[in-house]
Amino acid sequence: MSRTLRVLPFLLVSVACGGCDGSSGAGRDIIQNKGSDTLVFVALSWAERYGEINPSVAVAVSGGGSGTGISALVNGTADIANSSRKMRNREIEGAQSRGIEPIEYVVGFDALAVFLHPDNPIEALSITQLAEIYAEGGSHETWSQLGVSVPGCSSDEIVRVSRQNNSGTYAYFQDAVLGQADYKLGSLHMNGSSEVVDLVANTPCAIGYSGLAYATEEVEMPCISTDGGDCVSPSVESAIDGRYPIARPLFMYTAGEPTGMIKEYMDWILGEAGQCILVDKGFAPAGSVSCA
Repeated sequence: MSRTLRVLPFLLVSVACGGCDGSSGAGRDIIQNKGSDTLVFVALSWAERYGEINPSVAVAVSGGGSGTGISALVNGTADIANSSRKMRNREIEGAQSRGIEPIEYVVGFDALAVFLHPDNPIEALSITQLAEIYAEGGSHETWSQLGVSVPGCSSDEIVRVSRQNNSGTYAYFQDAVLGQADYKLGSLHMNGSSEVVDLVANTPCAIGYSGLAYATEEVEMPCISTDGGDCVSPSVESAIDGRYPIARPLFMYTAGEPTGMIKEYMDWILGEAGQCILVDKGFAPAGSVSCA
């Protein structure tokens, strides 16, 4: 799977919306859709295709992270928030204090992949080993502690690459892998998933994580196991059937029960056409679909 994902967040709106100014104009109604960098590229594809099907509606898409999208929904600057984690209780309470009742939709599933430099000989990692690498107090600081020597990594140091703390990917990895422990100090926190992949691809000592859809031919992905369980490679299939131990749901939130064009758009995303676009981008669908 080879992708080049280097589009800056401020460009994403113009790609999806063709110069929309965020308000109704030129006979088109605008849906503001913000949030998760994991979902941003499939959201752009949804927006582009939906604009062809329904030219009276334009969807303006921007990333910035799950927390950014949720904040925009609560503040009234987004109609739909994309998130790769569930809304937190304090976020829901903040929305309710403004008279907004967030409505949650599971729009798909994602295998959270671990990325290694192609020269790294490791083929399998466990959740416990990942926690020892990333969690505060974890014992693994060098590759030799994992029984390997990595060509090109003369320092033997494990360079930990992570997402920034407003990212749903960051929060999910902390929940599912670190058991709510803090991340070790000294991890490199990247603004986007593509930056994680790029850094790992160019740094023999590095390890990183992000959504499977961001994988390129320039990185390797070890299989992942729970203690005593089978080691499973990340894939759409292993995310669908639940075998991959760090697969996660992907969410979209609306401010109350959607009506009108927002409801029509959400219905389309959850229908076969929208779900097949999701599958084409490397994610698992929310339900059973038949895609050509």
